[in-house]
Amino acid sequence: MGKVTISIIKADIGGIPGHSWVHPKTLEFASERLADAQKKGLIIDYYVFSCGDDMSLLMTHTKGENSPDIHGLAWDIFKEATENISKKLKLYGAGQDLLKDTFSGNVRGMGPQVAEMEIEERPSEPIIVIAADKTEPGAFNLPLFRMFADPFTTSGLVIDPEMHEGFKFEILDVYEGRVYLLDVPERMYDVFALIGTPGRYIVRRVYRKKDLLQASVISVERLNLIAGKYVGKDDPVGIIRAQHGLPAVGEILEAFAYPHLVAGWMRGSHTGPLMPCKMEKVIPEKKIAIGPKATRFDGPPRVVALGFVLHDGVLEGPVDLFDDPAFDYSRLIAEFVTDYIRRMGPMMPHRLPPEEMEYTTLPKVLASLKFIPQEEYEKDRWKYLRGEA
Repeated sequence: MGKVTISIIKADIGGIPGHSWVHPKTLEFASERLADAQKKGLIIDYYVFSCGDDMSLLMTHTKGENSPDIHGLAWDIFKEATENISKKLKLYGAGQDLLKDTFSGNVRGMGPQVAEMEIEERPSEPIIVIAADKTEPGAFNLPLFRMFADPFTTSGLVIDPEMHEGFKFEILDVYEGRVYLLDVPERMYDVFALIGTPGRYIVRRVYRKKDLLQASVISVERLNLIAGKYVGKDDPVGIIRAQHGLPAVGEILEAFAYPHLVAGWMRGSHTGPLMPCKMEKVIPEKKIAIGPKATRFDGPPRVVALGFVLHDGVLEGPVDLFDDPAFDYSRLIAEFVTDYIRRMGPMMPHRLPPEEMEYTTLPKVLASLKFIPQEEYEKDRWKYLRGEA
């Protein structure tokens, strides 16, 4: 067959309780709607899965990226599930990621996260689908660098001649709308100069340099920049191709073994470790995977990984890739870091810096505080202390 498009479109349309989990009825509703779309020939295959309180729709089709048909299908599912399930069951934050009322042909900029890749299938096409909860798209910056540029993580960069020339990183400045294309290893330090500020510079796509084969794509929507206020953390999704001149499955997963610190967590206002989590339940007959609950302080931030093999657009799988005792130690480190940093309470660096807090409810608190110009106060501070001014 010709080119196949892999699309993940994700939204938080209501949690139970609070921001902890996706209601199973929501996942079942989405799976049934996608099954209907498959029967009608709109999509080739699909899978529905969750991570924390976010539901992701994974679809394969031949419509290409940014298809109004595919985006419209996802938007309708989110809207209908919000009305028929989230609102009726009074789930918390019902429809919170649906920031616009009217669909205009593309869900980008409307709240949901989107990651899409149009590819020609290789003789074998292993893909890994990742989804995070309680964090921002830049949370994947370091893992992507590790898997595509760090030989201590991906030995194939040294051993495999297909990868030895390196990769091209597409980095987006979400504040200025600028795109940077940087080659690694040649521009490695320049890459770090950007992606070390993950709230602004996000690795969106990675290409193999020798032939520009696309290796990965990550969603980059920043909800606070769309809404102008805090409406929930972005919770990114992504697609990574593996093997055959790309990082092996194990090299991709190795990039998540170290639970590095990311922004998000409780009220989108704290720093915490990105913990690799296994799914709670995979239900193949319903094409549903129920993800982990976000509990301690609504977290900590977490990531799940599902592995598939694509054949003629059909998704063979999934394999729950973090469901392995080999990642128990990574989870233990994340638990230790969680306990350590939580003891800082509302103090930085556990609480995010001021520029990130601008989009939370903190500005309303600060606006209610009375202040005294310093010069006036220094003239007679005792008058103010006694409440005489």
